Amino acid sequence: MGVPETDPLAQLSLPPGFRFYPTDEELLVQYLCRKVAGHHFSLQIIGEIDLYKFNPWDLPSKALFGEKEWYFFSPRDRKYPNGSRPNRVAGSGYWKATGTDKIITTEGRKVGIKKALVFYVGKAPKGTKTNWIMHEYRLIETSRKSGSSKVIYLKKK
Repeated sequence: MGVPETDPLAQLSLPPGFRFYPTDEELLVQYLCRKVAGHHFSLQIIGEIDLYKFNPWDLPSKALFGEKEWYFFSPRDRKYPNGSRPNRVAGSGYWKATGTDKIITTEGRKVGIKKALVFYVGKAPKGTKTNWIMHEYRLIETSRKSGSSKVIYLKKK
């Protein structure tokens, strides 16, 4: 008699070539909205981590799923306790926003924002750019309490 299978992906009997490749809308509506509302997921594919305690190259080993792209739920860290400015210092560097924010809609209504960030080693503003990219997804309609979580999509160029 063998040892019972404990890998949740193996228990699902997924077909060869399965990839977790959610759309922006699915990440916000099916995952982040449900997470903020306190729902539990039958299959844990997105790990929970305080992203700002680590360098990006340390994060793949902490992911529940993924080979070249990783997803995490992470708390929003603020520079000042009562302020709205995010704190993006992490590990040995910082995440710097790049490009314009993208509004994510579902059924004609705005649900969230997607922001692209690049990791720089060192202290701002004189850091050295790396090949690590993060897409931060956050909800638009949130209270201070429920707005404390976001989905992070991480990859290396």
